[in-house]
Amino acid sequence: MTATVPSKPAGPDEAVFRHELYPYRGEAQFLSGTLDFIHEALEADEAVVVAVPADKTSLLRGELADEPAVTFVDTTTAGANPGRHIAAWSAWMNERGAAGRTVRGIGETAWREARDTAHLSELRYHEWLLNRAFARSSTRSMLCPYDAADEDEDALRLISRCHPHIRHDGQYAPNEGYLTGEEYAFDALTAPCDPFQELSYAHGDLAAIRSKVSQCASDAGVSPDRLPKLAVAVTEIATNSIRHGGGGGTLRTWARDETFLCEFRDSGYIPDVLAGRSRPEADQIGGRGLWLAHQLCDLVEIRSARELGTTIRLHMDARRRR
Repeated sequence: MTATVPSKPAGPDEAVFRHELYPYRGEAQFLSGTLDFIHEALEADEAVVVAVPADKTSLLRGELADEPAVTFVDTTTAGANPGRHIAAWSAWMNERGAAGRTVRGIGETAWREARDTAHLSELRYHEWLLNRAFARSSTRSMLCPYDAADEDEDALRLISRCHPHIRHDGQYAPNEGYLTGEEYAFDALTAPCDPFQELSYAHGDLAAIRSKVSQCASDAGVSPDRLPKLAVAVTEIATNSIRHGGGGGTLRTWARDETFLCEFRDSGYIPDVLAGRSRPEADQIGGRGLWLAHQLCDLVEIRSARELGTTIRLHMDARRRR
């Protein structure tokens, strides 16, 4: 299945976002590449937002002292769900570019902390979506350091597909491994684990859906404190499915490796690949369902195609208490 985004060429006065992958090995190479990137920004009177793990933050702070144009942000505030990260980056960048100043970003994704293959797949998809989210913004470029030590070539190749540029020796160049064009080829969804529960739903079945999911989630070990959050997310997704997905669909629930999953399938189509990843405006009517699901669940997987319909999976970690 692929995701397709309409595009248009950049005009002469429109900014073009530069998304760079920076493979490095060891602290010395990390500092060399990121400091080159930061100094380029400072020489151009640009601001920089840095979102990297705590140990890397300490390294950079030691080299930069109290440079006012460089802002370090806490990456844990966005949570582990990659579906929340574009909104977090937008907020960080907009704050630093509020006066019309051009902004750069440095973001190191916690690849090694991915809980499973589904989470890792969504992290890669997030990297691809960054190219769309910041195509027309005050964000000039983003550098994505990637620790290539102890990683195989296949992992680096898959990550490279999401970055149009790659940086080596202080210079960036087009990345030959980039997934060109306007389509993203998703990893196939894993099959539900046996035994799984299945329920067809239509208008008037929201209460039955909530009850079914709540009972199955509780049986799977999801904390009682988290069940209300799951109920809200389930209500939003099921409501969207009934309204926009042909009037109803199929619900499946199961558990895998201490994670509870519920899946909604319908005949609808979601054309906007960024749906649910930007914070809704205060006066916006509708369009909050996917946003809420991303905020309330530990992972959300979306697969949507005109000819196949839409599948949305919500993940809740049974090990978390809140």
